[in-house]
Amino acid sequence: MSKQLGNLMRQAQKMQEKMAEMQKELASKTVEAASGGGMVTAVVNGAQELVSLKIEPAVVDPKDIDMLQDLVTAAVNEGIRRSKQMVSEEMSKLTSGLGVNIPGLF
Repeated sequence: MSKQLGNLMRQAQKMQEKMAEMQKELASKTVEAASGGGMVTAVVNGAQELVSLKIEPAVVDPKDIDMLQDLVTAAVNEGIRRSKQMVSEEMSKLTSGLGVNIPGLF
């Protein structure tokens, strides 16, 4: 019984190491999302950090700041959503061999 427990602990440690490696790798991957027909584009990495934001000059209207704010918010939120989806898909590949779903992991 203690041998099985030792094996399980080693497997858990290897999984933890793989997950840390994957998180580091995912932080360097990016996804892109746009709003307003591409007028605002957000790039978000796998750590859910905004990497860049591009705003086309044509959408900048000092008389309609609310629209610009809405477009930026929509692009950033979609970028974060896509980043989370990317992380979830990559992590599920890693944990697929376990045959279990680990709640709150990703």
